[in-house]
Amino acid sequence: MIDRYSVPPMSDLWSEEAKFQVWLEVEIAACEAHAAAGRMPAEDVETIRERAVIDVARIEEIEATVHHDVIAFTTQLAEKIGPASRFVHMGLTSSDVVDTAQGLRIKRAGAIILEDLDRAIAAAENLATEHAMTPMMGRTHGMHAEPTTFGLKALTWHQELLRARVRVESAIAEAAVGKISGAVGTCAHYGVEYERAVCERLGINVDKASTQVVGRDRHAAFLNALALVGAAMERIATEIRHLQRPEMRELEEPFAKGQKGSSAMPHKRNPIVCERLTGLARILRANALAGMENVALWGERDISHSSVERVILPDSCLAADYGLRKLSFVLEGLLVNKARMAANLNVTRGLIFSQKVLLRLVESGVSREDAYAAVQAAAMRTWHDGDPFLDELLKEEAVSGRFSRTQLSDWFTIDEYLIEIPAIFARCGLTV
Repeated sequence: MIDRYSVPPMSDLWSEEAKFQVWLEVEIAACEAHAAAGRMPAEDVETIRERAVIDVARIEEIEATVHHDVIAFTTQLAEKIGPASRFVHMGLTSSDVVDTAQGLRIKRAGAIILEDLDRAIAAAENLATEHAMTPMMGRTHGMHAEPTTFGLKALTWHQELLRARVRVESAIAEAAVGKISGAVGTCAHYGVEYERAVCERLGINVDKASTQVVGRDRHAAFLNALALVGAAMERIATEIRHLQRPEMRELEEPFAKGQKGSSAMPHKRNPIVCERLTGLARILRANALAGMENVALWGERDISHSSVERVILPDSCLAADYGLRKLSFVLEGLLVNKARMAANLNVTRGLIFSQKVLLRLVESGVSREDAYAAVQAAAMRTWHDGDPFLDELLKEEAVSGRFSRTQLSDWFTIDEYLIEIPAIFARCGLTV
């Protein structure tokens, strides 16, 4: 069935008005299924569809007295619809409406997040392919390790975002379900075919075995998928922040004309968007934990989960949507300082080639222990303000007794480190 309702922006999707509108969609679909089964006149469905108007203020006024949001909702509808309202909510329990509507909202929110992910994935792919062979320093523990390329770094971002998308898509399918199974999940009053018919009209699947509520592990899976989106955003943002420091100055998030970095220090260009992404990731992780706490309920249902979900589902969807749009903004406008990347390769005066020398010594017949000791001794002297690494190596008998300065010099190039980069891209389905 074609979805009759367009997807609004994320903030509108989680408004009170939107909540009641989606509840109304469920109620109308339930009436349509009743009419198709001959349990109510088709003309009454038309009357309900035409006269049912949501009045949030009136619902809140009624709820202040009855202390039950679904009853307040159906009472307000009855005031608008008239006699045909007797068929509204016929055979349904509150969670039939609330949980099924929630499945619909997750489906629509998920569609927005998938679009956001697609944009971020495309931006990461563009960076990866453009800079596939742009050499830079690879770092482990924050220290210089061996040469890599910025494109390979961006490729890991691209691949992580692709994995995040797969998880989100799967989690949407898992959480975007409905149930019209009644007070304890038995479908006792109108049967499983009626439940199937309602959900089919709404374009979502049925929770095949529910209690009074849809199983909350479904929502927990969705929230965890969003938390992993946040983790991906945070990893990318943290690396950009790290490489934007003046000591590095290899990357820089966009800085608009007229933007100010500090109220006190006019020189500041702070990575505020990336810092914001790091903070949003914390919210997504915390909400995922709350979602898992919601899984265990008493018997066929209590409402300990309800108050939590009113906060965590909108907040996580909004945070993921906003965060991904900001991530795309950063990646699309990222300043890549290739000259600084090249310069930083030489900061340690050749130490980055230590493993290559180690391997050549081992290949020449030196034991690994002796080779490691010689290379490390030379490296530590360079580290502590000695001569360049090549010169220090030639002071080690294990090295000078086997290799000439010319041979060593030939190894002190980064070309060998980048030979397999195209193959890595190829196995990710990209050409460089």
